[in-house]
Amino acid sequence: MAQIFHPSTNVLANVSLVAVVVLPLGLLVGGSAISRSPWNTHVGLAKDQPAPFSHQHHAVELGIDCRYCHNSVEKSPYSNVPSTATCYTCHSQIWTNSPLLEPVRNSVATGQPLRWNQLHTVPDFVYFNHAVHVNRGLNCNVCHGPIQKEMMTYKGKPFFMAWCLNCHRNPEEYVGKREDVFSVYKKYQMDQPVVEDEAKLSDEEKKKLADTHLTPEQAALMDSGDYKRSNDEVEKGKELLSKYKVKKQQLSDCSVCHR
Repeated sequence: MAQIFHPSTNVLANVSLVAVVVLPLGLLVGGSAISRSPWNTHVGLAKDQPAPFSHQHHAVELGIDCRYCHNSVEKSPYSNVPSTATCYTCHSQIWTNSPLLEPVRNSVATGQPLRWNQLHTVPDFVYFNHAVHVNRGLNCNVCHGPIQKEMMTYKGKPFFMAWCLNCHRNPEEYVGKREDVFSVYKKYQMDQPVVEDEAKLSDEEKKKLADTHLTPEQAALMDSGDYKRSNDEVEKGKELLSKYKVKKQQLSDCSVCHR
């Protein structure tokens, strides 16, 4: 009996069997890579704004406290962007003829507010409260990346659910003292070296050090780097959880964020 299929059909059949396994896996891996890439998350990509604003210039070079512009961040679920009046408090006296600030002057003249392009967003079904996190000692850089370094503001973290859950499941690794949330930028502005070994210092020297020098954890945070707390630091984190009356076992409940 004559052969019906050409011998090359065997190769095609084998390739098809491999493709059935490899193709779905490749699509899964490729889709995941695309969804987590800056192309989709926009991490590290600055957006055009109505007027250029440099956090590095204002927060570090001029030493302006974050709360001067974002004055609701400690008491509101939402962190406000500054109004034109806030900008014009300074810029009615400084850089009054700068072409870069023409949108600000037009806003004052017309009464039309500047419309800033939002960078950091969560889905509509996710509830996030800025005040709760700030008042538990979480510094801005934990979520926003090295904001004090940014000449043009960009999104610093991807805000994946797994990333949020890591903090909610291990809050003792992240909570801090409320007074350190904003004072860390003053220390960063001083540009003091980090002291690794504090054991040899006297209590008076340690107290002075705490007011002027970044801790290793704070230095990593200012650089947006990862930091693994020591056992002693984790224990202090647990003490803060108790002080703040944070119930760790409830932080992973769906209803905490999905309302």
